[in-house]
Amino acid sequence: MFNTPRLISLLAGTTVLLSVSALRSDDWRQWRGPSRGGIVAEDSGWDRGAWPPGDAQWTIQAGEGGSAPIVVASRLYTTGWSEERDYLRCFDATTGREIWEQSYACPMYGRESEGDKGLYSGPSASPVFDQATGYLFTLSTDGHLNCWDTSKDGQRVWGVNFYDEFDVSQRPLVGSRRLRDYGYTASPLVHGEWVIAEVGDDEGNLIAFSKRTGKRVWTSQSKDPAGHTGGLVPIDVDDIPCVAVLTIHNLLVARLDKGHEGETLAEFPWATDFANSIATPAVVGNSVVITSEYNQYSICRIDISLEGAKLIWKQPYASGVCSPVVHKGYVYWCWRGLYCLDFETGKPIWRGGRFGDTASLLATADDRLVVWADRGELVLVESGLREPAGYKELARKRQIFENDVWPHIVLSGAKLYCKDRDGNLKCFKL
Repeated sequence: MFNTPRLISLLAGTTVLLSVSALRSDDWRQWRGPSRGGIVAEDSGWDRGAWPPGDAQWTIQAGEGGSAPIVVASRLYTTGWSEERDYLRCFDATTGREIWEQSYACPMYGRESEGDKGLYSGPSASPVFDQATGYLFTLSTDGHLNCWDTSKDGQRVWGVNFYDEFDVSQRPLVGSRRLRDYGYTASPLVHGEWVIAEVGDDEGNLIAFSKRTGKRVWTSQSKDPAGHTGGLVPIDVDDIPCVAVLTIHNLLVARLDKGHEGETLAEFPWATDFANSIATPAVVGNSVVITSEYNQYSICRIDISLEGAKLIWKQPYASGVCSPVVHKGYVYWCWRGLYCLDFETGKPIWRGGRFGDTASLLATADDRLVVWADRGELVLVESGLREPAGYKELARKRQIFENDVWPHIVLSGAKLYCKDRDGNLKCFKL
């Protein structure tokens, strides 16, 4: 005869174990990794003799686009464009075997897009996975926000198109440069029961939707048109949950706490004459690091409080594309060289390496930097903590692809996932 209370306890324990085993600490579930900051809890593999990596374990074709893949419970999800359709594909992260795909009609560029169409194509926003529901959220360049059920081979749960639903206008010209509108690029953020997106409508810059139904929940106080970065970033200010984003005109920090949803907590003026910044803000504590090329050509640290935004330092260095990483007292980014600044003061520590405009990077648990640049340069560099005297390159694997590697580098489960803008994706074991 079964002991019912003991059985219930055992079943509850089994459920917890299954839940824990399904989602690992090294999962890369969203834009720029676990904390949206380009920092991972895994080591680089250098001390194990893993650099430079050998031949790719597998190679796949996922369709055109700058969207980075994500990895959850040994499955890789990625989006891409082909023959007038956007595709969401699921692969075995270990073998590269395709498990399922979903698609829908979508143009190569957003319907209001303007400028630089030879430099990009297809989706730019990275998918985001919600642990509580198993839902995956994607955003197309033409404004399709879709929710997919990964437990049912990606079956579509709900969807909304921003242009259709909100009649979003083309972004305005800023400054004297040629008009540019790259469609939708910013990866949404899952927060509690919401998925928050930068819509850039005249009703509000940010709009939160129920992650389960797609119903609109709230709209932000800020009505700025959308900026052009990789994604929204969570930030806590005096224990108040908030979200940070570079709109077309400002660094916006909006509240997420009950009764104040979408209210502007702080703004810091920041506009470029290309109407975009590209690089995503980096958040550490209540500090935000932002950078842009173009007329700004600078990087700065801004501290956020209930009183507003305060500039701490500003330096005449910039990133045109690569989002900065703040790790253990240093700020890094790669754009025509790898930069290292002191986080507290902004003082330059070193700059080095041969790199062009295209790059992303991440910081590892053993205090090293993995750089993914140009047309497939995979590089390992000592951090400022390990080598404050100057740039020290440890290893480099050259020319992995033939086109720009806009999609962000991913490290998960001792594997590097490397993708180019044509949709070629390779997996390297460390």
